[in-house]
Amino acid sequence: MQTKYKLEFTNIEDNKGDFPVIVVAAGSSLRMQGQSKQFINLCGIPAIIHTLSAFENSPQISRIILVTKQEYINEMQLLAEKYMITKLTDIVEGGTDRQASVKCGLSRLADEKYVLIHDGARPLVTDEIISRVCAALCDTDGVVCGVPVKDTVKRVDTNSIVEKTIPRASLYSVQTPQGVNVERYKQALGAVDSSDFTDDASILEAANMSVKIVLGDYSNIKLTTPDDIALAEYYLEKRGN
Repeated sequence: MQTKYKLEFTNIEDNKGDFPVIVVAAGSSLRMQGQSKQFINLCGIPAIIHTLSAFENSPQISRIILVTKQEYINEMQLLAEKYMITKLTDIVEGGTDRQASVKCGLSRLADEKYVLIHDGARPLVTDEIISRVCAALCDTDGVVCGVPVKDTVKRVDTNSIVEKTIPRASLYSVQTPQGVNVERYKQALGAVDSSDFTDDASILEAANMSVKIVLGDYSNIKLTTPDDIALAEYYLEKRGN
């Protein structure tokens, strides 16, 4: 069951864009050795606040829907109030997996045509990336951001035997935010088993819908293991954040 929770803020009208965003922050953080990724301090500020602030400050974004664990809802509201995240309109309890949590966020949309979906544990997303996704979304079913793969990639079998070296010129590492046409995305959800996929664009692809890729940034990392904390702080300090 979803826990209904809504923050009452007065939006900053001159910074209110056209695109809502669902920030998914309901994961288990299993590889973070007992630390919740959302509340890890990066340069003295919780990671989730870095994430929310990026969308708060983007002129493309109209409002933020935050999906999190039930036990984190109160703490998320307190942090949002402390750091004045004025575009945060909804805090929703997440589901049993990522796609279930995204569906919980979708339930809070009104009549918006498009929505961005972003990992709460990607605190280094930039306004440039957000703007690229939004700009490309108007003429396709979905948009992902990503960066060209740098390393040589090999396909191996179940016995760890190399089968083939895959040309990397056409390979990208995919990031978030990802943007979707809401109606088309809901159609795709009804056509495929969404629990089999780890990102939103894959659901559209499986339903034979169009997905475009735009350039992300190598610094737009996802907090997954403790090693990522130092790297994230390095990038923040390099940006002067």
